[in-house]
Amino acid sequence: MAEITYREALNRAMDEEMARDAKVFILGEEVGEYDGAYKVSKGLLSKYGPGRVKDTPISELGFTGLGVGAALAGLRPIVEWMTHNFALLAIDQVVNNAAKMRQMSGGQLKVPIVFRGPNGPAEYLASQHSQAFASYWAHVPGLKVIAPATPADAYGLLKSAIRDDNPVVVLESEMMYAWKDEVPDEEFLVPIGKARVAKEGKDLTLVTFSKPIKIVIEAAAALVAKGVDAEVIDLRSIRPLDEGAVYDSVRKTGRCIVVDESWPVASVGSHVAWLVSKHCFDTLDAQVELVSGEDVPMPYNHALEIAAQPSVEKILAAARRVLYREDL
Repeated sequence: MAEITYREALNRAMDEEMARDAKVFILGEEVGEYDGAYKVSKGLLSKYGPGRVKDTPISELGFTGLGVGAALAGLRPIVEWMTHNFALLAIDQVVNNAAKMRQMSGGQLKVPIVFRGPNGPAEYLASQHSQAFASYWAHVPGLKVIAPATPADAYGLLKSAIRDDNPVVVLESEMMYAWKDEVPDEEFLVPIGKARVAKEGKDLTLVTFSKPIKIVIEAAAALVAKGVDAEVIDLRSIRPLDEGAVYDSVRKTGRCIVVDESWPVASVGSHVAWLVSKHCFDTLDAQVELVSGEDVPMPYNHALEIAAQPSVEKILAAARRVLYREDL
């Protein structure tokens, strides 16, 4: 068991899968000579050569389409988007080609492709480069969407994604790449579609995914200090969604707060909140709360940037409402 960073875990997963299967290759902007914009592909060009680690022009539509075609031809591409903000330029290839081909071919074609890169707010990136697009991808039938929140899950889920015969979108985060945690030395897979209980509890369920896990765990610790035992559910996969894990927790605690850094309208968080309200109605002791990003373009000013995102304080305010306790 070694302590490694989130970026090292992703790198190890890709390295092992490229060594295991010669059909796996990486393409994207700066993935080769520069070792990746965030150094996730560090060392892979020197190890596997330019035939399998391909630097591309700044043309997301073009190289994403190339990847889809390669997948249809039997290869297993890993497409790195420098950020999901730039993936908007390739959304037609993902939504109308990658996501549809298995259904349109009556199951004759497979599309084993991974689309990965950082998603969500970072720092000092303003409105065009600090956006959370989980809901865009989760909306589309035919795509799988995963959001690992720990180095171990980044490793195990990415390996599962590379081996999957369906297109998988991987949500990472610029702010998470340096996070460190223990990852087993032995190879392992984390199944897509299975949530994780990050902390057990009995009084309140906190549901989240990806980068907000950090503030959710901090909020849970603050609640423990006030005598509230919160359970934390890390979804890990948002399509398919492990609804059962969420319902089991809420039926135990009777209360639920969903935390999502995306905008609130038609978001993954609002969808999960609706599912809980629908399927756990008889066991809920309070309304379901959603703590999301504010419904505004991300400001550049750092104080406003922080204010526009979920926080420990906002989670505690939601806990006051669902627990009917003003002392939290």
